[in-house]
Amino acid sequence: MVSRRSFVGAMSAASVAGYVRSALGVPLGLNLAEAGAGANDPLKFVKIAIGTGGHGHTYPGATVPFGAVQLGPDTGASDWDHSSGYHYSDSAILGFSHTHLSGTGCVDLLDVLLMPATDDFKFDPQAKADSATSYRSKFSHSDEEMAPGYYKVYLQDSKVTAELTTTERTGLHRYTFPKSDKACFLLDMAHTGQPGVDASRPNDPITPAVRWASVKVIGNDTIVGGRCMDVWAKGREIYFAMKFSKPFSLVEIYSDGKLDATAKEAKSGSVRCVVHFKTHEKEVVQVKTGISGVSIEGATANLKAEAPAWDFDGTKDAAAGRWRKELSRIKVSSEDTRSLEIFYTGLYHMMVAPTLFDDVDGQYRGMDGKVHMLAKGTHNYSTFSLWDTYRALHPMFTLMVPERVPDFVNCMIRMAEQSPEGVPVWPLQGRETGCMVGYHSAPVVAEALVKGFKGIDAKAAYAPFRKRDMEDDYRGLAAYRKLGYVPCDVQDESASKTMDYAYDDRAVAALALAAGDVDAHKQLLERSRCFVNLYDKESGFIRPKYADGSWAGKPFNPKGINISGKWRDYTEANAWQTTFLVQHDPALLIETMGGDAAFVKKLDELFTQSSDLPPDMPPDVSGLVGQYAHGNEPNHHIAYLYNYAGAPEKTQARVRSLLETMYDNKPDGMAGNEDCGQMSAWFVISALGLYAVDPVSGEYDFGTPLFDRVEMTVGGGKKLLVEAKRQSAKSVYIQSVTWNGTAHAGLRIPHAELAKGGTLVFHLSDMPTKQSLTLS
Repeated sequence: MVSRRSFVGAMSAASVAGYVRSALGVPLGLNLAEAGAGANDPLKFVKIAIGTGGHGHTYPGATVPFGAVQLGPDTGASDWDHSSGYHYSDSAILGFSHTHLSGTGCVDLLDVLLMPATDDFKFDPQAKADSATSYRSKFSHSDEEMAPGYYKVYLQDSKVTAELTTTERTGLHRYTFPKSDKACFLLDMAHTGQPGVDASRPNDPITPAVRWASVKVIGNDTIVGGRCMDVWAKGREIYFAMKFSKPFSLVEIYSDGKLDATAKEAKSGSVRCVVHFKTHEKEVVQVKTGISGVSIEGATANLKAEAPAWDFDGTKDAAAGRWRKELSRIKVSSEDTRSLEIFYTGLYHMMVAPTLFDDVDGQYRGMDGKVHMLAKGTHNYSTFSLWDTYRALHPMFTLMVPERVPDFVNCMIRMAEQSPEGVPVWPLQGRETGCMVGYHSAPVVAEALVKGFKGIDAKAAYAPFRKRDMEDDYRGLAAYRKLGYVPCDVQDESASKTMDYAYDDRAVAALALAAGDVDAHKQLLERSRCFVNLYDKESGFIRPKYADGSWAGKPFNPKGINISGKWRDYTEANAWQTTFLVQHDPALLIETMGGDAAFVKKLDELFTQSSDLPPDMPPDVSGLVGQYAHGNEPNHHIAYLYNYAGAPEKTQARVRSLLETMYDNKPDGMAGNEDCGQMSAWFVISALGLYAVDPVSGEYDFGTPLFDRVEMTVGGGKKLLVEAKRQSAKSVYIQSVTWNGTAHAGLRIPHAELAKGGTLVFHLSDMPTKQSLTLS
């Protein structure tokens, strides 16, 4: 049985109209890149509204590939479905902020909110962020235009048209005003200063606070400032320099809700400014803003370097050009517009994070809170959703943007060396959120070394990960090392932690080998097998266990999340999903579960179970097919496990079904949180007929290709061509595979082969037959 947890809630007439337009094939927010674009221009297939509804949690604003600035509209900031600041069901805009998260399950960023207003402006300086008395303006989706690097909307209440575009570190605004003696901008430095919601940990609330916010007025056209936030990333600092094309007549500064009529600067827990003008009919006022994690001086330098002139159209065209170049790395031949829109929008979402986090002079704020200088030619990044993205996004980076991989990996090594919390888990703008279990920077670093990327110091990489794996008492690791599992009376989410630690053991084992520590390599590989200690043969599931060795949960409910009765024992999952959370040693899992036939039977049952879930299951467990939850990342490799049990035809059929049912070209077209590119990356790599069940292995597993022809640039001008030769349009079952014209044996192919470029051809039929392909 297939079910999807889609967003259900009150929707405005405009929102409903937007969904109807989508269903009728009308573009989701007119994509201006289509105007004059050639037939092969990938920008015309990017429908940025995909993921902004349902629980996708994406934002529709302007950014450039991996850019530090994400300038876009905010329609809310205080609940789970507004983690990105925007939800398609809304009908009013609070303003336009310069930083956004893409697809996360927690609220943060949304920095330096700017909102134009005219005669309708009603300002409540005491309003809490995103409260009912906060100023906002109605809008309609029919008045929105979205394209890579560009956003436009008409604000109905103020009668102002807003346009946004960006460079890497700056945001450019262009506002067309009506005639008004009361034209103004609200600059809100208190925005997002209320509790964020981590749906995975409702009993661990995020403490709300703006530690401090500051502004300073310089002359009659510039405002600078910054703030330090305690929302999700505690102590996160951000700075800005904002310049207006039209001199303002007055700036009113409200500090902690009180107006100081003579103040030119302020610093407090809540700072807001009202910037006053007079405008004539259709007058254009532009604003440009530099952002920095280092200082006001850094933001000012970024602004001068990247946006020296008032050239909105030139900046917009340059942003589109950058996106066109990146998206053209993969060229798909297909007449299926729906699939092309899902694919290229997914490819777009794969490159909005990680995000640049350094200044034009090479300075950046490290995980120790200090300012550091980069080596020439290198960059620093942020926004690594590693629990999610190590699975498919980073493997895809090694193929499609290999030149960026050393920077990403070296950034993580620096973080591990600088951070008082140790190796990165979920780092955000110089702070560690500590979100999710495991420490999955390890597989990202290990994968790069296994795949032979240059410019990465293996010994420097190994040192902090060895400490975490073999010394730190981090979230049950000491008990894990002693007992071979994390006990459920010692740690919450103990079953998932055990499974994740086992995979991280496998990753650190690869780091040890790269660094020349052969003994540790052997030791950690052996310990990576300890997930079997939580397999209960009687129930047939991975099950929480107490420190004394007894099983929790009598009777045992494999659909439950709180088995011990003390807390959650699985992370956004239950026993059905967690039992298959073995990426590095499926053969041992299959043996433990009774062999190929028993394993295939159990895996079939995962997909055919009732989709009923207990009421305390977090909403992340979504996109259900039976108890398989495609909306949550630990499930993403599971359909490929049939390959390891002699039933590859089941992998091929299931993967094709998931490609067709778990994604759509509509605002609610994602089965769950997009999670900084991972949900999209599963679709993109699976559409190529590939997937990395174990990224650290340096190999890709075969699924079934969605398109008949895909050409990918894999670095150094080399091309990888993936073709599907079908018996008919319905053909999904692999009969044979050739690599560069030679028959390819097995259901996997090394990264080293694909990275050379070449031609991979899948010969597909309508019905499965006796497979000649085996895993070897």
